[in-house]
Amino acid sequence: MSDLPTPLTPAPANSFSLRIFLDFLKCNGMNNGMPTMTHRTTFALDEDTAQRLKRLAARWNVSQAEVVRRSVKQAEKTASASPNDIQGRIEIARQLRASLKERNVDVTAWIATAHDSRR
Repeated sequence: MSDLPTPLTPAPANSFSLRIFLDFLKCNGMNNGMPTMTHRTTFALDEDTAQRLKRLAARWNVSQAEVVRRSVKQAEKTASASPNDIQGRIEIARQLRASLKERNVDVTAWIATAHDSRR
């Protein structure tokens, strides 16, 4: 059995233990509003990808790890929309449209570039 207090455990008597107990109740698996990290991973990135990661972290005002977490979450959403069914295709088109709008991309020019690259 774990030595960690549960929400039903009465609060400990001494102040240090009480502070730990209250922190435990408050955090609920979170650390300052962020998930508690339990896995460390090392990646080898090419220079272009490393620079993109740094720029996104600076633009979003978050850590590079948070950029990776957000990107993986978004990639999973995109991947879950199967291109083989009509609903999946519609969802992918919506995501692309939102991404282009978010980045202020000239859609007409983007379509022309995409069309030209297929020739």
